[in-house]
Amino acid sequence: MWALARALFILLVPLNLVSKLQAAYPGSTVQTRNLALNPFPHLEESHITSFFTPEEYRTEAQNTALRHSDQAIKEVMAAEIIVIVVPMYNFGIPSNLKAWIDHIVRQGLTFTFTEKGPEGLLKNKKVYLAIATGGIYSEGPMKIYDFTESYLRTILAFIGITDVSVFRAEGMAVPGMQETALQKGIESITA
Repeated sequence: MWALARALFILLVPLNLVSKLQAAYPGSTVQTRNLALNPFPHLEESHITSFFTPEEYRTEAQNTALRHSDQAIKEVMAAEIIVIVVPMYNFGIPSNLKAWIDHIVRQGLTFTFTEKGPEGLLKNKKVYLAIATGGIYSEGPMKIYDFTESYLRTILAFIGITDVSVFRAEGMAVPGMQETALQKGIESITA
């Protein structure tokens, strides 16, 4: 039941949230990136080397290594609103989402260093996080184990995105709660 409920949340929340956003912003377009079906490669030395090689000195292999990163950054820069649906895995985000983040956090493109420290370059964007968890992590004794929301808020702020709203489907594996967790998560979007 828990896996099915989590999968339903991951499928239904974006549909529900996106339909509400489309109603609020008629004429908007939606682009979907399913990292479970089309994962980004985890960073390797070839990616890091390519990130720090000036464009005029990059080899064809380095340009190929940058293909995913350049496309992801282009998509994020073009977006005004971003919806990220996140199942919590072992208190954190799935590695596929982490790989995507590693491709969009690039010096000179999405952040820069100034005399005052790092500065995010992606301004005026709104992010909605839809987080699904087996337990209750938004409050109570397990809150200290929620590295999902805190990490995402931190890395998004690092690249300049600070307008973040969170929706949760919690308790999806807790007896007595799992029966209503999915519906409560979906209803939180309406509220």
